[in-house]
This record gives sequence, C-alpha cells and structure tokens, in this order.
Amino acid sequence: MDRWNGKVAIVTGASSGIGKAIATKLVENGMIVAGLARRKGLVDELAAKLKGAKGELHGVQVNMTSEEDILKAFEYVAKNLGPVHVLVNSAGISRVSPLTCGRTDQWKDVLETNVIGLSIATREAVKSMSVNNVDGHIIHINSVVGHSFRKTSSAMYGASKFAVTALTDALRDELNQAKSKTKITSISPGFVDTEMLEKVSENSDGLFPMEYVHHFKLNPSLKAEDVADCALYVLSTPPHVQVHDIILRPVGETAM
Repeated sequence: MDRWNGKVAIVTGASSGIGKAIATKLVENGMIVAGLARRKGLVDELAAKLKGAKGELHGVQVNMTSEEDILKAFEYVAKNLGPVHVLVNSAGISRVSPLTCGRTDQWKDVLETNVIGLSIATREAVKSMSVNNVDGHIIHINSVVGHSFRKTSSAMYGASKFAVTALTDALRDELNQAKSKTKITSISPGFVDTEMLEKVSENSDGLFPMEYVHHFKLNPSLKAEDVADCALYVLSTPPHVQVHDIILRPVGETAM
C-alpha cells in the first residue's frame, strides 16, 4: 500500500457497512479519504475516531441518486484534497420489490443508486485521473447475485448487480482502448453481516419473505472487514497486475 500513501481515495457509502470498513482501512494505511454518504454525521464521527491514524477521513454529504450531489463532491475533493487516485463504489441499496407487484419508485431507487450513481462517480474519477496523469484504481463493490441470481423477490437488485458486472467489463475495455494504466476491479461478496438487511426489511412494505429470514439466520456470513481486506489486497498488487474480479463467500454459505 506504500504507493497510495498520502494519495486521495473516494469511498461512496462510507457511513456504514462495507464502505465504512474500507474507508477505515484506507485511512489506517495512509490515504486521504473522502467518505461520501447521506449520513455525513456518521462519517464525521468515524473521522474523529481515526484522528492520529496515518491518513485522514473527510465526510462529504452526498445522495448517490443526485448527480448534482456527486458532481459537487468531486469538485470539493479536487479543490480541497487533490487528484483522485482511488475510487471505491460501495454505496448500494436493495428493496424487496418483485417484478409482478413491485413499486416503480423502489425499482428506480435501486437502479439510480447501484447503477447510475456508480456510473457517474466512475466517470468523474476517470476524468480526474486522466487530467492529472494518475494511474489509479477503481473498485466496484458488486455481489455474488451479480453473477448468479435466483431470488425473484429482489429482481431489481439482482439486475443492478448484473449491470455492475457488465459495467466492470465495459470500463476495462474503455481504459484499455485509451491506453490507460488505471485498474478496475469488481469485488463480489456473498452475505455480509451489515445493516443493509435491516434496511431492506424496513423498506419492504411487509413483503420481506421468510425465505430471506431463514437464509440469513441459518447461514454463516462475512464481516465488512473481510471485504475491506479484499480491497486492500487488490490495491496492493504491483502496477502490472490487475485483479479483474473476486468472488468471496463465507465458508458453508448456501447459494442465494
């Protein structure tokens, strides 16, 4: 991680779960991290706890469904922190909203956050890297359901993660065509024990299926820190090595 010491990273969804864990690890390893989140106060609390670490954490208020918010965040980073070297697209939501009876607004929330917001952040990071001659690294936090999906009650979430898989491939091709040395990695975890499951249940309009409850109660889970360690691994590879895709599951997990 020495090559990233003192360099700028943007982590979306940094207020909790995987994003919080990754932001923490990057700061501990000497990076200047802009933590983008709707709940900026939680990022500020984390920044206070990380005082004295090798790096720094700066909270930035962002709703990932708002292009205006995302653009302002990148402007803030450019003016106050410096060129972007690493982008971690960790922000993501899920809704139990089946195709046959789901709500359009919930479908839009999932796609605008998991796909469009990710794409806008990626575009702006690549712009920054290109203008500043930075050989950077972009990490998409994907999911195993972006490769194989069976639970139709969250069809739009699965569709959004399949989109992330496609966008990873497309970005790699575009960077290659541009002769860019910036890397792209997709990290696809199985079930991770974060507050996301609680949020899904809260926003399910009573449709949260018992199959989900049983699956998550009976199956082992990863910790957010496990995914963060994976992010550190891909960032630590030599400049000529690109880890394109990693799937990680807890031992003993049954497929969703």
